[in-house]
Amino acid sequence: MTAVEALLIDIDGVLTVSWKPLPGAVGAMERLRAAGIPLALVTNTTSRTRASIAQELSGAGFPVGVDDILTAPAVTAVHLAEHYPGARCLLLNSGDIREDLPGVTLVEDQAEDEGEGENRGDGTPDVVVVGGAGPEFGYAQLNRVFGHLQRGARLVAMHRNLYWRTDAGLQLDAGAFLLGLERAARTEAEVVGKPAAPFFAAALSRLGADASAALMVGDDIEADVLAAQRAGITGVLVKTGKYVPEAVEAADGTPDHVIDSFADLPGLPGLAERLT
Repeated sequence: MTAVEALLIDIDGVLTVSWKPLPGAVGAMERLRAAGIPLALVTNTTSRTRASIAQELSGAGFPVGVDDILTAPAVTAVHLAEHYPGARCLLLNSGDIREDLPGVTLVEDQAEDEGEGENRGDGTPDVVVVGGAGPEFGYAQLNRVFGHLQRGARLVAMHRNLYWRTDAGLQLDAGAFLLGLERAARTEAEVVGKPAAPFFAAALSRLGADASAALMVGDDIEADVLAAQRAGITGVLVKTGKYVPEAVEAADGTPDHVIDSFADLPGLPGLAERLT
């Protein structure tokens, strides 16, 4: 394995679970920082802003700041500006992330009996943006989104994760609902967070690193590890967070490396030499 010049690190399930540090994660991060290895925290988390995430992590002892964090919402804002400038966007998401969506025109949803035909009104969205799942993903809201898609709204998803792990166990995420919307509305979402290749490219560009000299550390075999490997990045799967052996066995590929936890990362060949 060649020397590691940059690290891409998932947060939820890798560094923390329910924002509580996993054993040894803070110490491992401190070692990486002391060695001066460029790193970016790349996350599909959609319930918090970059500033809020940085504050939470630094408060837990991680030596990171807001400029180290790249989120799916931040990449979504860039995607919307490039592909749908000035579009009216309806955001279906759990959490307030408007701070990380600069320049995006957000509209409120309309009642079930509004928005039909020529009387749709200015609040009718051109784009439906799906973030992370939560209480907002009820039948009424999803059914109205279905209606917007039938009337021609485009569908943009920050990610398509099926589930994530909290301190209460695995919880359904937006991907489980996204599949139904795509099938029912006969459309396909434009996914901008992991596992989309442009997300990894944006992170590498921030670090000024080549894919061949970078590691991606994640707990999701598909969205984190195999997606990174398809982008030419070495993939490292940790057995924390949403790691499920059955998902690994059923995956369409094999991780370059599998380690028990982020605490073991400093001992990985190609990285250990830089930390001695």
